[in-house]
This record gives sequence, structure tokens and C-alpha cells, in this order.
Amino acid sequence: MRELPIDSTAETFAANRARGSIAVTIGGADGVTRRRRVHEDGSLRIRFPNGDGRDLEAVVINTAGGMAAGDRFSFDVTVEEGGCLTLTTAAAEKTYRSNGPDAVIDVALTVGAGATLHWLPQETILFDQARLSRKVDINLTGNGRLLLAEAVVFGRTAMDETVTQGMFTDRWRVRRDGRLAFAETVKLDGAIAAKLSERAVAAGGAALATVLLSPGDDSAVAAVRALEENFAGEVGASAWNGQAVVRLCATDGARLRHDLMMILPVLSDRALPRLWLN
Repeated sequence: MRELPIDSTAETFAANRARGSIAVTIGGADGVTRRRRVHEDGSLRIRFPNGDGRDLEAVVINTAGGMAAGDRFSFDVTVEEGGCLTLTTAAAEKTYRSNGPDAVIDVALTVGAGATLHWLPQETILFDQARLSRKVDINLTGNGRLLLAEAVVFGRTAMDETVTQGMFTDRWRVRRDGRLAFAETVKLDGAIAAKLSERAVAAGGAALATVLLSPGDDSAVAAVRALEENFAGEVGASAWNGQAVVRLCATDGARLRHDLMMILPVLSDRALPRLWLN
């Protein structure tokens, strides 16, 4: 078999990377939430299983079956005044081993005054030697309300897999009325398992999550802390600058999911998406 030149191989690899984007605008009127704009491209699809109503539920489907090196996905979700949207994913997102390039996810969320967005994707699972870079930019207006949960599991913990090497970068920026209200960047690069084993990082945990409620206050923190006797992993909650943040760490994905399914309903005025219950 004739071997392709190195530069030709690289071009072929780049041309076969998955691309996907979703852009959605949701609005409300007379107590009913409706889709105003829906655009989908590449390997991403979005479906609305409950039709129009007071609340709208959306499910994102990745027809590529996961993410690999060089794949790039983007989400642009706007909920206008009076709208109420809960968005989740059809399944956990898997990020596979990379031969060098990062898989990239860009998320832009906009919530107008009097609107509500619950961004609740199922967990992201990183395989050994995966490389994932995610950026989340959120703009809130007035009393716009956001509940966001992002979970990452390092390895298929049910199969005793370990992510010994890899890279995970997660950058969040939240602005309300144009002013920065919350910012953080998490980066694990290189020997991930060794770093997670450190007490100051995860003390051996392999599943992490952050839940952000904005606006959020001490009453949300108290509601989470009231559940502490039933948590399967480690959970901490705090509130400042008008935000309530919950951090979760567990030894595996099942325990992390258990704790998330306890916490999210007490921070919301609606039930979890049905796909979370499967």
C-alpha cells in the first residue's frame, strides 16, 4: 500500500474532523414559551420533546457519537424575556484519546430579563489521553435566571479505567448587565490521575461537577447543605456576589450523578429532564 506524505495525512485527518453548531432563540409571551429561531449544522441536532408550553425542554444529540481530536462544537442559546428553557443532552458526551489536537467546545448563553435557562447537559466522560478545551460565556440581563451544571468524569469509572494522561481546560465567564460576576478557569494537563490524587485537588476522586445558580444566595446554600447526610461524595456550597455555587467530587460517575440528582431539584422550581432519570 502506498503511504501518503505526512502533510497529506495531516490534511486528510483535519478534513475528517467532526463539526457541529446549534443556535437557538427562545421567547415567551402570554405565559407560553416558543421557539423563535433554531439553526443546526454538522453533527449536532436539537429536539424539543414537550412541544410548546409554559416551559420548553430541549435535547441536544451528537450524531458523531462523541468527540475526538480536532473536533469542534459550538452552542449559541438565547432565552428572551418571558421564556423558560431547560436544555440537556441525549446521553453522556464521550471525549476520546487524542493524537495531538484538542477537541473544542464553545458555549455562549444569553438570558434576558424575566427569562430562565436551565443548562443541564449530562456528564462529559474523558478517556485516557483525551484533550478537551471548553469555553463558556454567559450574559445575563436584569433578573434573568440561570441554573447551570457541568460534570466531568475522568475515565469510564464503572470499568475501572484511569485517565493517566490528558488535558482538560474549562473556562467560565458570567456577566450580569455587562459586569463580570463570576470567572474561573480549571486546567488539568499531563499526569491527570496523579494530580487528582492530591488532597488539595480531588483526594483521589475521578468525577467532578460545578453547579452555578444566578442569582443565588444563602437560602440556596442552606437547601443544599440540608441534604448532606445523604450525599455519596463530597459536596461544598457557598454564595457570594449574587451567585450560589456548589462543588461536587466523587470517586466515580454513579456517585456524582446521585448527588447531582439530589441537588438540582432543590435549586430549581421544576423536575429534572426525563433523560436524567433513565
